[in-house]
Amino acid sequence: MVQRRALLLAALPLPRQAQAALRFPHDFGAHPGQGIEWWYLTGLLGDAGGPPRFGYQLTFFQLPGPAPADHPSGLAARQLLLGHVALSDLGARTQRHTQRLMRTLPGAVEAAVGDCNVRLRDWTLQRRAAGGTDGYQAAFSGPGFTLALQLASPDAPLLQGDAGMSRKGPAAAQFSRYYTRPQLATQATLTLDGRRQSLTGRAWLDHEWSDSLLGDAVGWDWLGINLDDGRALTLFQLRRQDGTRHWAGGSLRTPGAPDRSFGPDEVAMTPTRHWTSPATNARWPVEWRLKSPAGEMRLAAAFDAQEIDARQASGLVYWEGVARLFDAGQRPLGAGYLELTGYAGRAPLA
Repeated sequence: MVQRRALLLAALPLPRQAQAALRFPHDFGAHPGQGIEWWYLTGLLGDAGGPPRFGYQLTFFQLPGPAPADHPSGLAARQLLLGHVALSDLGARTQRHTQRLMRTLPGAVEAAVGDCNVRLRDWTLQRRAAGGTDGYQAAFSGPGFTLALQLASPDAPLLQGDAGMSRKGPAAAQFSRYYTRPQLATQATLTLDGRRQSLTGRAWLDHEWSDSLLGDAVGWDWLGINLDDGRALTLFQLRRQDGTRHWAGGSLRTPGAPDRSFGPDEVAMTPTRHWTSPATNARWPVEWRLKSPAGEMRLAAAFDAQEIDARQASGLVYWEGVARLFDAGQRPLGAGYLELTGYAGRAPLA
C-alpha cells in the first residue's frame, strides 16, 4: 500500500498535536496536516449462516501533494488520495484488484475533516451513526465486480497501543496514531460478473496516521483477525534489511474485558511455509506460528495467490489476503486478513 503501513512507519518525531488524546467523532475524520493517513477496510462475506465465500479490501491513503498548502487555486494538488480495492473468491481461489491515484477535488475526491467521509470518485467510505448504533457504509468496484456494504458496531473504537499511540520502534518519538473497529456486522450486495448476490459477514476497519515514512524497517508482517467467539486479534512486526525484527506489537479485544495491548517482548511471529509468486518471483511467508498473550496459534492463507501489484499507483508489490486462524490443536478460531510487505523490494517512498 504506498500501502497503509509502507508510508507510515518511522523514527521521526510527530507534531505536537499527536501528543493529545484521540477525540471522536473528530478523529474518525481526516488529518490533512499529517504526512500519511489511511483508512483500511477488510472483511469476509458469505451466505447467511454459511461459511465465508469472499474476502475484500478497500483502502484509502491521503498524503500531501506537490502543490503548497497555501496555493490559491481550489484545483491545486495540495493533497493526493490513493485507493486500493481487491476481491478474493475463496471457492475459485482467485483475486481481482485495481488501484487509483488522484489529486483531491472538492465534492469528488476528498477526505473530510471532523468525521469519516472519504470519496475517490465512486469509491466511498462514510460513517453513519443512528439509533444508538455506530456504523459505516462503503461502496467500490473493481474488475467485473461492484460491492456495497452496510457495517455496524455496538462497540467503541479499539485504541491500539497506549490509548491510540502505537509504538513503531524503541525511541519515544517512534509512533503513529491508530485505532481499529473490529467485528463490524456486515450486510453486503455483491455484483460479480453480472450476478447480484446478497451476503453477510464481519469486517475490520483500521484508521492510522503519522507524520513520517518508513524508517529503519524495510517491511512488515501484520494481521487483523475477527475470532468466532467475538474476540479481535492484532499482531504486527517490522523487519530490518537483514530480516531481523525491528519492533513488534499487537492487541486483543475480549468481550466484557478491558482491551489488552502487547509489548514487543510478548509477540513472536515465525513463518512456517512460503509461496513464490510466478509473476514477481517474490517469496511470501503464507503460514505462521504465532505466540502472544492471546495464546499459541497458527495462521494460514486461505489460498496463496493473493499478491497485489500496485506499482502503477504506489510503486509497491505486496501480499494482502484472507487468512484463517487456528489454535495449537488446529481447531478453527476465526479469519481475517494478513498483510506482508518488503519481500518484493523496499517501498519506493520509504
